[in-house]
Amino acid sequence: MEMGCRKPNAASLSMSEHRTKRLKPNAAGIAEAADILRAGGLVAFPTETVYGLGADARNGAAVARIFAAKGRPSFNPLIVHVADIEMAERYGIIEGAARDMVEEFWPDAFSIVVPLRENADLSPLVTAGLSSVALRMPKEEVALGLLRAFGGPVAAPSANPSGKISATTADHVLRGLDGRIDAVLDGGPTRVGLESTIIGFLGDRPTLLREGAFHPGLIDMWVETSFEDVPTAPGQMASHYAPKASIRLNATEARASEFLLGFGPIKGDLSLSPDGDLGAAAANLYAMFHEADARGVKRLAVAPVPYEGIGRAINDRLRRAAAPRP
Repeated sequence: MEMGCRKPNAASLSMSEHRTKRLKPNAAGIAEAADILRAGGLVAFPTETVYGLGADARNGAAVARIFAAKGRPSFNPLIVHVADIEMAERYGIIEGAARDMVEEFWPDAFSIVVPLRENADLSPLVTAGLSSVALRMPKEEVALGLLRAFGGPVAAPSANPSGKISATTADHVLRGLDGRIDAVLDGGPTRVGLESTIIGFLGDRPTLLREGAFHPGLIDMWVETSFEDVPTAPGQMASHYAPKASIRLNATEARASEFLLGFGPIKGDLSLSPDGDLGAAAANLYAMFHEADARGVKRLAVAPVPYEGIGRAINDRLRRAAAPRP
């Protein structure tokens, strides 16, 4: 058998044969979710950031099902979720600044991109053929419980159709992927609501590859601001995280036929945070996008959001959502 290309056994279900099962976030539900992963199936699960769509990262056929379910470009790499640093070291070379950072901060809402370890038992689909791998140890107890019960690496992009709004509830997952995946562990709304920060450790200095829920503070980094046609890390596609509506940014009032998403003193039809709380705005962003889709909004205007703290990540997602779409 070729490394990274194990076939799912007969317990794996096809995407067209059933509706997605909703599992409770208890010991029985987590055990069943781990069994589905072992069988080559797909399970959506909550992290502190957004819901991830998980498959055994060593099983090429299972990882291919992620791409099929999401309609995701095969050149876009995936984040590998691990239960601890020791597991991460089986797949990536974690040294120097990367080692210092994960020892100080993991588990938390950031992923690291490090050199791929030689002979790492991962499907090549996970890394999109690159010589690096993205690794994350999530903080959410349901996610950690699943990773420990499964006992292996779980490749997991956000649990939504590719380029669409990330899911922050199990209902959001089912709205986009019902019948395409085997199960969703329903852990309720995610706490943070924005994806993990991605930090690269491939050169002389750490590189901030994607703004996200984790704030590096005084850690010495530079920001990679360009949108890549061929991404070197997850979440670098120019058009991403988008609702169905076209989007106009930094709007102080709605134009004709626009639905206004407010912030602070700009009230709007809905508000990311009437009090101007950036944490609340981050947690509400994707839920508001989902609500706009549910209302059939065609033209969405979004009020200015301060470019500070987690507001940097909010603005990153808003720019990507507003970018021209293929």
